[in-house]
Amino acid sequence: MRFSVFISVLRSLGPVVIGISLGFTLSLLSVSWTEEACPLEGKEGEDVASGQDGLLKGARKPSSISTGNDVESEEDFEPRIVPYKQVQPSAPKKVFRAKYISTELGMRERLFVGVLTSKNTINTLGVAVNRTISHHLDIVVFFTGSRNRKVPHGMFVVSHGDERLIWNMFQTIRYVLDHYINEYDWFYFVQDDAYTEADRIRELVEHLSMDRELYMGSPEEFIGGEMEGKYCYGGFGYLLSRSLLLRLQPFLENCRNDILSSRPDEWLGRCIIDYTSTNCVNEYEGLEYHHYELGKNSDPNKEQSQTFKRAMTVHPVSDPEQMYRLHRYFSEIELQKTYNEIAKLQAEIKNVSVLAFEGNRSAQWPVGVNPPFEPKSRFEVLRWEYFTEEEIYSCIDGAPKCELRGIDKMDVAEVIDTAIEELNKKYMPTLHLKKQQLINGYRRFDPTRGMEYTLDLQLEVVNQKGHSRSITKRVYLVRPLSLIEIIPMPYVTEATRVHIIIPLTAEDRSYINHFLEIFASNAFETSENAILTFLFIYDPEEAQHVNHNDIFIDVKNQINVYERKYPTVKIPWISVKTEVPSQIKFMDIISKKHPVDTLFFLAHVNTNINAEFLNRCRMNSINNWQVFFPIHFQEYNPDVAYHNQPHPATVDLIKDAGHFDRRSFDEACFYNSDYMATRSRMVADVQENEDILESLDIYDIFVKYSGLHVFRAVEPALHQRYRYQSCNPKLSEDIYHRCIQSNMEGLGSRSQLAMLLFEQEQGNST
Repeated sequence: MRFSVFISVLRSLGPVVIGISLGFTLSLLSVSWTEEACPLEGKEGEDVASGQDGLLKGARKPSSISTGNDVESEEDFEPRIVPYKQVQPSAPKKVFRAKYISTELGMRERLFVGVLTSKNTINTLGVAVNRTISHHLDIVVFFTGSRNRKVPHGMFVVSHGDERLIWNMFQTIRYVLDHYINEYDWFYFVQDDAYTEADRIRELVEHLSMDRELYMGSPEEFIGGEMEGKYCYGGFGYLLSRSLLLRLQPFLENCRNDILSSRPDEWLGRCIIDYTSTNCVNEYEGLEYHHYELGKNSDPNKEQSQTFKRAMTVHPVSDPEQMYRLHRYFSEIELQKTYNEIAKLQAEIKNVSVLAFEGNRSAQWPVGVNPPFEPKSRFEVLRWEYFTEEEIYSCIDGAPKCELRGIDKMDVAEVIDTAIEELNKKYMPTLHLKKQQLINGYRRFDPTRGMEYTLDLQLEVVNQKGHSRSITKRVYLVRPLSLIEIIPMPYVTEATRVHIIIPLTAEDRSYINHFLEIFASNAFETSENAILTFLFIYDPEEAQHVNHNDIFIDVKNQINVYERKYPTVKIPWISVKTEVPSQIKFMDIISKKHPVDTLFFLAHVNTNINAEFLNRCRMNSINNWQVFFPIHFQEYNPDVAYHNQPHPATVDLIKDAGHFDRRSFDEACFYNSDYMATRSRMVADVQENEDILESLDIYDIFVKYSGLHVFRAVEPALHQRYRYQSCNPKLSEDIYHRCIQSNMEGLGSRSQLAMLLFEQEQGNST
């Protein structure tokens, strides 16, 4: 019994005992029982410090205990003083940083295009080439021997000063090597009597490796056939890689001196073959250089060959008209190709959307256009505009209904025509649809996708048998937003001085005190970079008594007061005499008294001018590019806007306090050089009709004669106090009508005027 109990206990404790015993055994076996002797001489029990032989100094075993001998050994090491030598400061190395990231990273553009032209063709074929390819490419440079005095507008022309063909080709290659070799990977040269499909040339170089020494074009045998190899015929253009030009650069002078040829393209081909052993090819790695030789008096619309349709260049082109016909033909091909790609992508989106979680509902209509805007609250709901073919029920001036005209009428007509065209594409030849009338039309602008239309059309449907009936059909259309582009603008600065011109008539004298007070606080006290000039306008009768009864004597005294108060300020003034106060006549006088680079701001005495607006005047007026006509905020008549209420000291920018006066063109920002150039273009019209100066204002002449961007926008920083304008009937009918309309719209809002009429009727009834 006891033995069985012992066996049971041993069975439970046996593994534990064996494990502990085995652990002790292994730990004892891992301990080294011998200690190696120290190789250096030293006393037993002392730590040994090494000298200059690289062993440790004063180091003990980790388990040793410091003794007194350690202190003695540490005292042997005395501190050593190292003399300090001052380092002479070297001049900081100037680090050159490139202006652009692409330059610092060594990034280059893909394609440079050089057009070889001449003095006789630059104004005809050269202009046609520029108009057909320049907006498709990064850069187009025209090279000519000698040029006319007047270079065509919008063309970059390099003149070599000599009409010799070989010399011009040599100078062209050298110019490219000096100015553009580090900026572009590929260089394309073509004559001005060849049409180039710019998009196809650009697509070709996108698939070519930049490090290849490639000479690509239309291969031709050398004249006489004595020289091996082929050159690229210049009529169809040729493509040169940057690597090839760099390799050719050291030998360019040798080519000019040693190679004789009558043709520039043949001379260049011999130079490339002799010194780089590179022949002209029309195919490289599966990419072909397609070209087409155009017959004499050929019509592009009648050319049906595939070689012509896929050509990158067409030669020869006899006149600019033929160049434009070719451009239209190839543009239509590329446009149709784009439409086909869009249709293919839309079909693919529909097929893939079937597999989506929501099925076909995940593909928004139209396919590929952004989904409609989803408002987060009722204040963000987009408003629909109702229209018919004659009227629209959403007007700028707030009227409930107005005539459909101008760009709006063109928009509605185009949308209806497009709807009928698309319906016929869908149902023909089974049915043919004709418009009878537009029953209802709705449109709204969605900022995420474009203009949306809903049309209820009454249509006449005619089948193949000639039977017809009238039906009503609702259609939906979207005019999507096109590709948004960033338009490069010239550089402008806020440091430009503004010359503020304030015309004054006898009726304006009562406003001068308030104007000078506001202007002094906004400009004189802040040292604003602006000069204020007054233009005193006398009629003939007032001018006769100016010596003893000057109507502007009080204004001139006020000017003297402010000049004494601000010693650094000078306020010049100019006096003119006229029966009809025309803006153009005034500016003719002022323009002659200022330099051509002067920035003018033509304003009214009732305008509150501040630094915020002056900065926008500087930024929005660009010399030889853009003029700025701001739309000021006109305050309503305080007796109407605040009827039976106290008038506020300051007026906020709210709809019940005033409105932006779109009828007024009194304020304008422009440069003197732009005004002088515009006036010079209307000299012929002025000679035929002298009254034209009184029938136009500054805005009209910039729109009709300048060719500049006329930028007109609301300006919240430009306020005008309420003032009833005195409209001069001697001015043109259009200017007089605008003045009357401005007075009427400036009285008050429709609701305020309606309330006054209601109160008046209530008073009359009682």
